[in-house]
Amino acid sequence: MKTGLLGGISPKNFLRDYWQKKPLLVRGALPGFQGPLTPGGLIDLACCEDAQSRLITQKNGKWEVRHGPFTARNISRLPKKHWTLLVQDVNHFLPEARELLLQFNFIPHARLDDLMVSYAPEGGGVGPHFDSYDVFLLQGTGRRHWQISAQQDKKLVMNAPLKILRDFRPEQEWVLEPGDMLYLPPGYAHNGVAADGHCMTYSVGFRAPTYQELATQFLIYLQDNSEIEGMYHDPDIRLQSRPGHISADMLHQAVMALDKIKWDRAEVERFLGIYLTEPKPHVFFTPPLHPLTQQEFACQLEKGKLQLNLRSRMLCSGKYIFVNGELSEVGSTARTVLGKLADYLALPGGEGFDDEALELLYQWYLYGYIDLSRTK
Repeated sequence: MKTGLLGGISPKNFLRDYWQKKPLLVRGALPGFQGPLTPGGLIDLACCEDAQSRLITQKNGKWEVRHGPFTARNISRLPKKHWTLLVQDVNHFLPEARELLLQFNFIPHARLDDLMVSYAPEGGGVGPHFDSYDVFLLQGTGRRHWQISAQQDKKLVMNAPLKILRDFRPEQEWVLEPGDMLYLPPGYAHNGVAADGHCMTYSVGFRAPTYQELATQFLIYLQDNSEIEGMYHDPDIRLQSRPGHISADMLHQAVMALDKIKWDRAEVERFLGIYLTEPKPHVFFTPPLHPLTQQEFACQLEKGKLQLNLRSRMLCSGKYIFVNGELSEVGSTARTVLGKLADYLALPGGEGFDDEALELLYQWYLYGYIDLSRTK
C-alpha cells in the first residue's frame, strides 16, 4: 500500500529500491508538520538531568562541543547564529514522539535507535559528516539546506571534536520545508545548515551494530551464562628443561577445556533479544510509588489501556519475550497477546490475558516497565 510518508511509494518498494541503497527526498511527507516540540520545549529538555544533549558551536572555522545538562542561562548567552542544540531519545519523554516513530514501523523495531531533535538559528549545523546508520531527516519548523554526496573519501578533519569530513564534495542539494523528509542510507556524506531562525529537524535513526560489537557483547553474554567445570591439573607433570616455555601438555589441556564452550542458534537468539532491548546506560525506570495489588492490577487491566513505558524496549522471537534486557519464556497464549504489545507498544483493555501473561505484566508494572491508563 502506498503512503504519503514515502512520497507515494509503498513500504515494500521503498525497502526494495531505497533502504540501504540510495537517498530519497520526499516533499510533503507529513503536510503541515511542525513537530511535537517548540524550541523552548527542546531547551527545557536539554536542561534535564536525564536527557542526553549536546551543544555544537562554530566560530572562526573552529568547532566546539559541550554536553548537557544545560541551564537556560547557557542558552540565552549564545550568539544569534552558528550553533545547534541536539537532544537524543526524545521518544523517552514525549508520547507524541513515540507516535511519530510508529509511522516508521515498516522497519522492524529491532533496528530502531531513537528520535533525535535539533534546534538551530540561521547558519547552525554540525558540519559535513557521514553516519554509520540509516536516518530519516524530517523537517519541523523553519527550513534547512541539505547537501549530500556519495563520495568514498571519508578522511576527517584532524583534532576536531566532531567527525567532520575534510573534503566534502556535494553532489545534490535541497532546502527542506516543514513536513519534507530526506532518507539517507549508511555512509552517505551530508551537511545540513539552518536556512533561517528556529530551524528544528527530527532525525529518526536506525541502529546497525558492527559485527565486532556483536561478537564482543556475545562473548560477555557467554561469560555470564556459561559454566565450565573442573580446573587445570597436572599430577603427571614432567621435569621441563626450559621453564620459561609453555608446554605442549598445558596447551592441549587448555584447548580441551575451552572447546567445552558451546552455543547454538537458540543461544544466539536469546543473546540477541537481550542485547537489542538492553536499556542505554543513562536509562532508568521508576517503580510506581503506591503499587496496586495484583488483583487490583488485573481489574484495571480489563478496564483501561496498557502501554509500554516510553523508555522500554520490547521484542519477541519464537517462544521468548524480551523486555529491557530481560528474557521470559512463555506459552503460546501469553505469547500471542504479548506479541501484540511488542508490535503496537500499547494494548486496549479486555484483551483476555491468561494467568501467565498477567503475572508477567504485573512484574513489569512493579519494575516501571509498563504503564496503565483508564480509557475515556
